[in-house]
Amino acid sequence: MPGRHFLQIPGPTNVPERILRAMDRPVPDHRGPELPGLVSEVTSGLTQIFQTASGEIVLFPGSGTGGWEASIVNTLNPHDRVLAFNVGQFSHQFAECAQRLDMVVDEIDLPWGTGVPAELVHERLSADRDHSYAAVLVVHNETSTGVTSNVGAVREAMDAAGHPALLLVDAVSSLGSIDFRFDEWKVDVAVAGTQKGLMLPPGMAVVCAGTRAVARSDEVRSRRYFFDWRPVLAEMRQGYFPYTPATLMLYGLREAIRMLGEEGLAGVFARHARLADGVRRAVRAWGLQILCRSPQEYSNTVTAVVVPDGVDADAVRRVAEQRLNLSLGAGLGRLKGRVFRIGHLGALNELEVLATLAGTEMALSMAGVQVPVGAGVTACERYFIEAQVTPAGRSPGYSQQSAVSSPSKVRTRQK
Repeated sequence: MPGRHFLQIPGPTNVPERILRAMDRPVPDHRGPELPGLVSEVTSGLTQIFQTASGEIVLFPGSGTGGWEASIVNTLNPHDRVLAFNVGQFSHQFAECAQRLDMVVDEIDLPWGTGVPAELVHERLSADRDHSYAAVLVVHNETSTGVTSNVGAVREAMDAAGHPALLLVDAVSSLGSIDFRFDEWKVDVAVAGTQKGLMLPPGMAVVCAGTRAVARSDEVRSRRYFFDWRPVLAEMRQGYFPYTPATLMLYGLREAIRMLGEEGLAGVFARHARLADGVRRAVRAWGLQILCRSPQEYSNTVTAVVVPDGVDADAVRRVAEQRLNLSLGAGLGRLKGRVFRIGHLGALNELEVLATLAGTEMALSMAGVQVPVGAGVTACERYFIEAQVTPAGRSPGYSQQSAVSSPSKVRTRQK
């Protein structure tokens, strides 16, 4: 089908041309002299995106799942007790990963469409007088449900309970799109991937490890080899890696960091909030339900849309893909066939959101779902006009600047 393929799943996201150009170069010597400067700029930029002065960056070829494994085997011993919350497919799999790695996981099953309740964290940890829990697992932004949990409130609950458990956080679909405060929230390990807010192809796990977590990695007995971050940290401090790194991805990551720096983190977060609000207004105009139950927990990177009873959400997705060249996210796990997901993160602007909503309206109608055609686009467009969108608020993904630009410091949010 001619024209652009609209990849509007919640990751992988569209890769800006500027990043593709940065990666389009001869493969360098990964032991050569240009690596230390590249690695230094990448790690410095990532610490600013994580908003940390104390955390250390660890990069692995792999995905966010590999980051989960690294966070667990480097901080926990076999049979350590872990507290986890099943609020969606990925929070369940995070807990499952710990269980497969021989941890004893207390997984609390909660309604999908809600976040992790801080009061429940406090209740569970206060009752754990022997401090048997070694870690708490939290997914910051649950990609399967479009719900963002309040990690700051979780940390406050842990502190109020006086519990020493580590806080391990999945930030895969939030980093680079939603405000994430590693130091302020006293996160011990945060895990992300390159294929979402960082606007790169899949292929690299991004881990930020705090001082407590780094210290624990010298003490734990879990078996590890590739995901042992100790040799990676030692080599990265010198600008190299103990394995063959994804070198061209590093050039793309450097360019992504520069792009985020040019927009500024505050601008990045505001853009994602604005685009997400426009999508949610469209869903309401269609008369459909947003899966996330609380507006305070709405995700600014993905919206899960509930289809009416008797409608197969996957049928809507098939029509969108086959007839309109539009990819929407599937319902996962217990949500299969009940929801479809609209991704609105990464290199994205207002016009692209409006086109996505127009395509979604068409797909819904073609699949037999009665929605007022044009209502969603109109509601979103009116909101964007009211928000007085300026060129500075557009996605940086279509900048015509050279792929080789000067480093730009990422501005962190002022506290």
